[in-house]
Amino acid sequence: MPRTKPPSDRVLTIRLPNEELVKLESYCAAKGRTKTDVLRELIRKLRNS
Repeated sequence: MPRTKPPSDRVLTIRLPNEELVKLESYCAAKGRTKTDVLRELIRKLRNS
């Protein structure tokens, strides 16, 4: 599948407890979204302090 957006210039690796990873994967499967998409949305909602 061809990319529709330019590639990101940074990679982020995180460690999660298995319970949190399962929760994220379940949410993504239910909503038909990728983990990256969900996490980007959450980061964008953070307030600038």
